[in-house]
Amino acid sequence: MSVTRVLILGGTAEARALARLLAEEPGVEAVSSLAGRVADPLLPPGRSRVGGFGGADGLAAWLEEERVDAVVDATHPFAARITASAASASARAGVPLLVVRRPGWEPGAGDRWTGAASLEEAAGAVPGLGERVFLTTGRQGLAAFAGLDRPWFLVRTVEPPGPPLPPRAVVLCERGPFTVEGERELMLRHRIDLLVTKDSGGAMTAAKLVAARALGLPVLMVRRPPLPEGVRTVPDAAAAAGWVLEAAAR
Repeated sequence: MSVTRVLILGGTAEARALARLLAEEPGVEAVSSLAGRVADPLLPPGRSRVGGFGGADGLAAWLEEERVDAVVDATHPFAARITASAASASARAGVPLLVVRRPGWEPGAGDRWTGAASLEEAAGAVPGLGERVFLTTGRQGLAAFAGLDRPWFLVRTVEPPGPPLPPRAVVLCERGPFTVEGERELMLRHRIDLLVTKDSGGAMTAAKLVAARALGLPVLMVRRPPLPEGVRTVPDAAAAAGWVLEAAAR
């Protein structure tokens, strides 16, 4: 029986779910690739590799050497560099690519959202929106806010961030999922008057948006970067698994 070899670019809940689904398929051999930016990542079932490929050139060479039949990019919606490399490398190697993108968050009744095209734009908008800021944009983008010396920041990340940080910042290291009641209590305890976040989508960290709505707090939402032109997308792991199995049947 022939085997379909699949590379999953992962690090997300969708990537782990896809790895679990494909592990149950006898005709599919999946390798999950993690960037290695988290010291203690949640490993999916099956074969894994940690670390980069050396850009699009290195990834294209790896796809050819490993005789990969399909690539599924299930990275974070803000991992724009990885997605661009995946699109370029897949095209060069002649390997079909699918991108898994969970639906983004949408404002509802009672929400007070302000959009920003980038972290830098969000940082520029902070002084006009709040003085005690709950910052949940991830540890790698904190440099954009380091020049703000007047607002106070509660910075939440999975792992301790390195410098530079805003001068008036308290760091809270926690991994989701979070509850609405827990987020509400956290915002009240720290007297938060502005939530700054990225449009990651999904349920794991959405509780902060519900809590902000309940408290009447404004939200500064960083919009997602655009996808490379022409890539095919699906919203979840189940749809991605279906795509892989269709490819395996050809």
